Amino acid sequence: MALSAQQIPRWFNSIKLSDFFSATQLSKHVLRPGRTLLQGSSAAPLMSSDNCILPWGIKTYRTSSLWNGFKPTNSHRQQSNSAQSTLLPSMNEQSQKTQKTPNFDSDLSLEELEDLPPLSPLQPISEKEAIQIIADPLLPPVSSTLRDYVDHSETLQKLVLLGVDLSKIEKHPDAANHLLRLDFEKDIKKLLLFLKDLGIEDNQLGAFLTKNHAIFSEDLENLKIRVAYLQSKKFSKADVAQMIRNAPFLLSFSVERLDNRLGFFQKELELNVKKTRDLVVRLPRLLTGSLEPVKENMKVYHLELGFKRNEIQHMITRIPKMLTANKRKLTETFDYVHNVMKIPHHIIVRFPQVFNTKLLKVKERHLFLTYLGRAQYDPVKPNYISLDKLVSIPDEIFCQEIAKASVQDFEKFLKTL
Repeated sequence: MALSAQQIPRWFNSIKLSDFFSATQLSKHVLRPGRTLLQGSSAAPLMSSDNCILPWGIKTYRTSSLWNGFKPTNSHRQQSNSAQSTLLPSMNEQSQKTQKTPNFDSDLSLEELEDLPPLSPLQPISEKEAIQIIADPLLPPVSSTLRDYVDHSETLQKLVLLGVDLSKIEKHPDAANHLLRLDFEKDIKKLLLFLKDLGIEDNQLGAFLTKNHAIFSEDLENLKIRVAYLQSKKFSKADVAQMIRNAPFLLSFSVERLDNRLGFFQKELELNVKKTRDLVVRLPRLLTGSLEPVKENMKVYHLELGFKRNEIQHMITRIPKMLTANKRKLTETFDYVHNVMKIPHHIIVRFPQVFNTKLLKVKERHLFLTYLGRAQYDPVKPNYISLDKLVSIPDEIFCQEIAKASVQDFEKFLKTL
């Protein structure tokens, strides 16, 4: 059993120096004069009178301080010139050195302590040593949260530093299990470099990877092919970066799907190539979201609200969100603006941002202007108020420039509604 550093001094004290010299004397009588310990058959370990095996066996002590004073006798001086350091000392000289025997407790160097073998797992330890042992937490075999694995995974730790929200990824078990199997250097680092080359900033990587965690399962070559396809359609590098930032799932769609989406908007909306490209750059979710809301809203504008095809084209190229807006909100806004405020279709077409504004805000400002007698939306008449100013400017400017009243008056009026 290997000895610990604490046990070594105790072990040395148990060995009697007289036993040590007895073993040395025995070895001298066995060897012929002039014969070194390295000659002949292999030597057996030295035995003390207490039957204790010396762990180092028989060896030469060329640099040991125990034998520094040794001098050969005259009868063997010629033979000892070549092997002086390897011969055992005589009994007389041995007895003279007894008083100079080194203290093993003090002479044991740190290097020798470091060379000692580690403690056996079965080596008994004290209670004080036992309570100082800190065991690493066990890796849970099953867990519903990635938090339990962060301390054991370099990949998860680095993703957290990037700003990735693991609590959102763990809601998708397949994605979470796949992420645990990835190596950051081999699997994720090259993906991050690819995204940075596309134009995703360092402070944007966390939010991007949180939203599109499926990209960890994508082959990097397929991602490059999709980017190359967009560039072949004359999307600039800045356009691609903007589209990817605003629609993180864009790179997860195949080239065939991207091509079909672009063809759909160009055909259904009757737009030319440039207007189609500008449309999806401003609202890239059109390439990744469902087409059903788009088809439904096109019918609403044409059949229910009474807009012409060219009027619809003009409005959606100005406000692309009109294609994905809530149908109920669209109809309620149009009904109030057209039927209550008496604004005709051709003026609404000029200011389609009214569909992108909260209806409550439109109502409050219109009622305040009506109360003041300034609700005039006909461009051919004096004191004309455009829909653009009505819905886009802040309350302070609206009250000062449009209503010609104070903000306090506007707030008091709102309390009466």
